[in-house]
Amino acid sequence: MAERSTAAVDVADNSGDNPLTAKADGATTDGVAESIDTADTAEQGTGDTGGERKPAEPSIATPELHSGHKLARRYRLEECVTRLDGFSSWRAVDEKLRRAVGVHLLPADHPRARSVLAAARSSALLGDPRFVQVLDAVEENDLVYVVHEWLPDATELTALLAVGPLEPHDAYQLVTQVSQAMAAAHREGLAHLRLTPGAILRTSSGQYRIRGLAVNAALRGITSDTPQRTDTEAIGALLYASLTQRWPYDSDAYGLHGLPKGVGLIAPDQVRAGVHRGLSELAMRALVNDGATASRQEPACTTPDELVKAVAAMPRIRPPEPAFTAPPEYQRTTYQQGTYGRPPAGPHPAVTQVVPAPPPALQGRTGKAIKWAVSALLIAALGLGSWQLADSLLGHEKGSGESGTTQQPNKSEGDKPKAPMPLRIRGAEEYAPDGKPQNAKDVGNTYDGATSTYWRSKSYVDGPRLAPFKQGVGIVYDLGSEKDVSTASIGLRYEGDHTTLTLYAADSLSPSTPVGSMKQIATTTTSGVSAALKAKKPVKTRYVLLWITAAPYAATDEFSGAGYKQAITDVKFTG
Repeated sequence: MAERSTAAVDVADNSGDNPLTAKADGATTDGVAESIDTADTAEQGTGDTGGERKPAEPSIATPELHSGHKLARRYRLEECVTRLDGFSSWRAVDEKLRRAVGVHLLPADHPRARSVLAAARSSALLGDPRFVQVLDAVEENDLVYVVHEWLPDATELTALLAVGPLEPHDAYQLVTQVSQAMAAAHREGLAHLRLTPGAILRTSSGQYRIRGLAVNAALRGITSDTPQRTDTEAIGALLYASLTQRWPYDSDAYGLHGLPKGVGLIAPDQVRAGVHRGLSELAMRALVNDGATASRQEPACTTPDELVKAVAAMPRIRPPEPAFTAPPEYQRTTYQQGTYGRPPAGPHPAVTQVVPAPPPALQGRTGKAIKWAVSALLIAALGLGSWQLADSLLGHEKGSGESGTTQQPNKSEGDKPKAPMPLRIRGAEEYAPDGKPQNAKDVGNTYDGATSTYWRSKSYVDGPRLAPFKQGVGIVYDLGSEKDVSTASIGLRYEGDHTTLTLYAADSLSPSTPVGSMKQIATTTTSGVSAALKAKKPVKTRYVLLWITAAPYAATDEFSGAGYKQAITDVKFTG
């Protein structure tokens, strides 16, 4: 399984319709807790769109493990967070990479063990950064365990909604990112079926991440005959809850109050004042069921792809303008002309401060002697300066009279500016700090002298800026020895708005330091098929990283679908 460097908040989303805190009382810090049998039974009658449970299965004892137990001599269990239906979920530590991870554990003879392994491996192959990534899925010593990311800086949507409904811009970002991510997953044949507020995480950068893709449903034996419709309605429920802080059914769930009994499904803008009209209609289109329709009679969204198109058709909701803060009142300095400090405030009469008189001028013989000494020094200085000026002028005229021409000082050969010289590239490797290279085998095509061959990046769904899906893509070039790098010319395959390239001085072909710690040589942004970078001052280095952080939108070609991508055809350095 591919490993990722980030970590995650998960823990098996063990809440059905009850708030997560309601389940926490059943577990102890060492993870040896009683089995929580009510976690999913509350889903019946709540309107949860998480699919259908398989027929009842015989009770299976959860493996009795404890804090400190180590899996594969690598994953040390720290705290049990869920114990349910014969499986348990833990917060653990990957001692090899020294990071926190989450682990789902169940016996190898569990009826759902095969489906959990299959779901985990399929989810890991997707490799979409919008999902909490599966890092490992193993059957070992009569145990099946699934290791996934743990995001310490992320917050569950459950916790966000406990404070209040989201702002329109945040709700817009939620439905945009979650619907796009689920559309991409369904195109690969993967469904979630457990899209609850506990499955949605918001990172400190504002990106929404989805945890438990396919795995959470497999752990609980949930299936659906219409997985796309199930996930679409679940996204609609999440949007509804984000706008109103109410669950869109007549039962309480996930720490939220449900709708009043018997009123049916009503639009969010009828539940709470000030709800954005467009988002309210979008939630109703995703939740259309049993005859309920959107207020404008627009067709229902039955798949994540249709929901993505509906979101794209809306006017974009921008973040609120920052509140204007009035500048502080002007503070007068304590110094005032004629006095130091202000007169004391209050009813007491002001006391005039006495200004000290300046010292008297020098008097008597001593003062006169000092005046004459200073005058003599000034006269001597003027005479010396006049003599030096005259001597200089006489010497200059004498030299001119002997030669008849004015001699110019000769510049040494070392003072002449050197013409830039092309720098030969000795080798190159793709730079992928997240362990996911783009097209490593074609790196040599970027400096083979042929414009018809190239190295290409993958295609991304959002842009031009690649983050947060990818911080950047690039190649490290080896110049053979330390050279003064001053300029570079880059040939590109795709034109459009826009490509951003930056050169950095790296420490090796596989740099150990992050890009932010490298010395920047030059940067530029272009909309064409070529870019020229020029350093303000040449930088001496052997290894040069060419780093792309923004790429233009390009149509489908023989290698990848339409999206934001770029390809490098020719790279040349001079110094």
